[in-house]
Amino acid sequence: MIQPVDTKDRRAVENQVSSLYLKSFPDGDHAFVSNAFGWVVDCFQGRHRKYQAIDAGYHDLEHTLQGTLCMAHLLCRYHWARARPVLTQRMYELGLLAILLHDTGYLKQHGDDDGTGAKYTLVHVDRSADFAEALLTENGFSEPEVAAVRHMICCTGVNLDLAAINFGSDLERATGFALGTADLLGQMAANDYVEKLPRLYSEFAESARFCDGKMEPMGHFTSALDLMQKTPAFWEYYVQPKINQDFQGLYRLLNDPYPDGPNYYLNRIEANMDRLRRQLATAVAG
Repeated sequence: MIQPVDTKDRRAVENQVSSLYLKSFPDGDHAFVSNAFGWVVDCFQGRHRKYQAIDAGYHDLEHTLQGTLCMAHLLCRYHWARARPVLTQRMYELGLLAILLHDTGYLKQHGDDDGTGAKYTLVHVDRSADFAEALLTENGFSEPEVAAVRHMICCTGVNLDLAAINFGSDLERATGFALGTADLLGQMAANDYVEKLPRLYSEFAESARFCDGKMEPMGHFTSALDLMQKTPAFWEYYVQPKINQDFQGLYRLLNDPYPDGPNYYLNRIEANMDRLRRQLATAVAG
């Protein structure tokens, strides 16, 4: 059974991810997860030589930890289900790096003092892939490994045509689809997802101001309330088709017991949607 982990506690998430990784590959690199978390936490907390600490209100370190925890569970279940193509230790590691780095595109360089990193919403996927390439190249990863991480990060693009991604292998594609799944489920299943929706609206609003009509803003939301009212439809008409069709239903590997048991993440998301609907109904009635 998946047990809740406090995603505000970086160490708790790191320990759980390391446990899941080593459960899949007992002879794996025992320092890998700690090193990867160290790189990313340093980046988000302002200890990178080129970048400031994250200042985006929604896409913060905890958001990344939520997705990473879900990704670790999903890859662990993929491995133990003996899914095809067979998951290798190295692809598991690259998948963890990709989810840890997938929102580094919200980081601002030193001297960039105009607004928050939310202004990069529309281009953050490309910026994240570029950041990951630079970081991993500096740390000795090969060109094919760096390319794999770039491809996986691209799976988090909202309107990206997945068929346009030049995956290096079927396994790389499957790991990228796992990342796209984990990014969506991890955040939407969070205990405070509903409470954080106004922060997400603020990011969209800042992005629209920053683009100044040069690019089409995301969502076309008129207010935080408007975003909240549209979130249940987003879950039903965007996320569910995305994880079922585009990402090939990989989330079902989280069913416990597999294949027909309850799904921890889906159950938490449905509970969040019910809570959001009740909250909105109360607001209207009031």
